[in-house]
Amino acid sequence: MVTRRADAWQTAPWRQALAESFTQIDPLLESLGLDRTDIPALDPNPRAFRCLVPRGFAALMRPGDPRDPLLRQVLPLRVEHARVPGYRMDPLDENSVDHGQGLLLKYPARALLIATGACAIHCRYCFRRHFDYARLGTIEARHRFAIARVARDPSIAEIILSGGDPLMLDDDQLGALIERLGAIAHLRRLRVHTRLPVVLPSRITESLCEHLVGSDLAPILVVHVNHPGELGVEAEQALRRLRRAGITLLNQSVLLRGVNDDDRTLQRLSERLFECGTLPYYLHQLDPVQGAAHFQVGDSCATRLLEGLRARLPGYLVPRLVREVPGAGSKRPLGGMDARSETPIDECPSAFFFP
Repeated sequence: MVTRRADAWQTAPWRQALAESFTQIDPLLESLGLDRTDIPALDPNPRAFRCLVPRGFAALMRPGDPRDPLLRQVLPLRVEHARVPGYRMDPLDENSVDHGQGLLLKYPARALLIATGACAIHCRYCFRRHFDYARLGTIEARHRFAIARVARDPSIAEIILSGGDPLMLDDDQLGALIERLGAIAHLRRLRVHTRLPVVLPSRITESLCEHLVGSDLAPILVVHVNHPGELGVEAEQALRRLRRAGITLLNQSVLLRGVNDDDRTLQRLSERLFECGTLPYYLHQLDPVQGAAHFQVGDSCATRLLEGLRARLPGYLVPRLVREVPGAGSKRPLGGMDARSETPIDECPSAFFFP
């Protein structure tokens, strides 16, 4: 049995910690006391969407357990190459709402900017895993275009920074972007979608917090946590640092088979988030991206899980169960008598995961 590594990886400067991430499968497995024979379904050479896992995040995984829910989120499997009907490379049809250089206008009064294609971790269910970031041009040109476009549209009240992960920008880049967005009179809110407080907590510095609150825009940070095991001491400290700075913290999760598809796990997640100063916001049904069908949980199962949460938690700790539908004016809520299971749970190809 391998003991957990010290927490030095998560307290190191974030660029150093990022550079020391696992980019090969065998060293990641070795750090957990595992090898390829423990996971027959493993894809040993994922070329198109490579392995990328910060060591601090890996240190939160259970040694010796090939079914660890954190490991499942990042471990490439051969089943990702299977073609499953309904699963597409652009599952949310984002190309149709791209107004140029990664500026997406999907919903009224809001604009989403793909601020960077870089990320600190490659989650296997990522709905942008096939996105062609290279076609967007340079970061500087992209930001200039978005600022000019948003400034011309007084109906836009909120700017959403997405990616990749927008906190992969360095402080100077991010600060300059926020400053210029803050100068647009009709913008009121800045929303940042990020996984870095959890997977790379050392990124959340006092300097970063100052940039996030350094304009007249009300800052909202939507973190992405799927399992309570992701919220270690360093992640909690990072989230509390953001909260102390005056940033509203919300969480969105993706419902993933073999990761968080039981109500006890989801209950612990909501309670742990609240301990970290973060409110549950959305529980997303899986976006049908090509390569992620083995994570699917059917709608009937999802609504049963939601009812279990409602029975155990106060309303403010129960996330909204939703699905994003291309072309719809908002996310579609699930739950209640009219919920339907488009793919029953028994039909999900879980056998491809682990024997």
